[in-house]
Amino acid sequence: MQKDLLDQQIIDTSGRKVVRVNDIDLSEHRVNGTVELRVTHVDVGLTGAARRLLHGVASPGVIRSLATKLPTRLIPWEFVNLIEPDPLRRIKLRITHQKLESMHPADLADIMEELSPLERQSIIASLDEETAAEALAELDKRLTTQIVETMDPEKAADILEEMDPDQAADVLAGLTPESSREVLREMPGEEAREVRELLKFDENSAGGMMNTDFVYVGEAATREEVVAWINEKEVDLERLDTVFLIDSDAKLSGAVAIGRLLLAPEGERMDALKMQPLLSVSPDAGDKEVFEIFDKYNLHSLAVVDEFGHPMGSIEVDDIVTRLRNR
Repeated sequence: MQKDLLDQQIIDTSGRKVVRVNDIDLSEHRVNGTVELRVTHVDVGLTGAARRLLHGVASPGVIRSLATKLPTRLIPWEFVNLIEPDPLRRIKLRITHQKLESMHPADLADIMEELSPLERQSIIASLDEETAAEALAELDKRLTTQIVETMDPEKAADILEEMDPDQAADVLAGLTPESSREVLREMPGEEAREVRELLKFDENSAGGMMNTDFVYVGEAATREEVVAWINEKEVDLERLDTVFLIDSDAKLSGAVAIGRLLLAPEGERMDALKMQPLLSVSPDAGDKEVFEIFDKYNLHSLAVVDEFGHPMGSIEVDDIVTRLRNR
């Protein structure tokens, strides 16, 4: 137990950070007449460090007296997740990552940034594809590239399939051409086609920023028809804030905020709910132009249209924030 825990880095899933184990608290449990010792807490504070350093040097009384004057930091065992890069030892220690999978992807990404490359790989390898995709999307682009570059192409493809097409394209754009081609070959045809189309655009253009997975409906549809249609589709409801409209020629004709849709009277047509003015950009528009439009009109989403006015994708405000933060 000491070998497995003492001085090891662990993830405090409650405090959402990486800490080092200085000592452990054990309790006795009787199971079928046999006494078992179980870990109840791990000590990551100065009290545990002091007990370790002074053991065999100072008397137990001196150590206890000193420990009472130091701040105590105990983490209940149920909030601990071990970091173990070796797959065989992960199995031996029966490490699961269910606690990590329940964390917010941004918190998980912050934790992974504190780890070594090998430890980051072990965390990603232990997560389900959806959670891994969400965490990679939150990571620094350089670290994401490092992780995916060393993955088996099939595993990398499984994770990228769970990302939005624009996020997957951003990841692949950072890989070497050979690695990018290998991963694309492992992706299903439709997903691979979407990502290849996005890779044709400059990353600092509207086309390079847009997500091709967006919601658009006919402008003559009613509120009830649209809500029913959304319920039938695999739509990321946490990110859905705008429904785009097309006319009888499949051209962009408007955009409706989800709030207006939900509060509209029964039977209301979508074209009666659209926002003004009608805004869009071409895929070749530069990022500066896109930023200015978002700022001027306080947008959450902006449509990208082709030369004929047909919608190709949408740019979301979270993508804008990420780009501005990384400039």
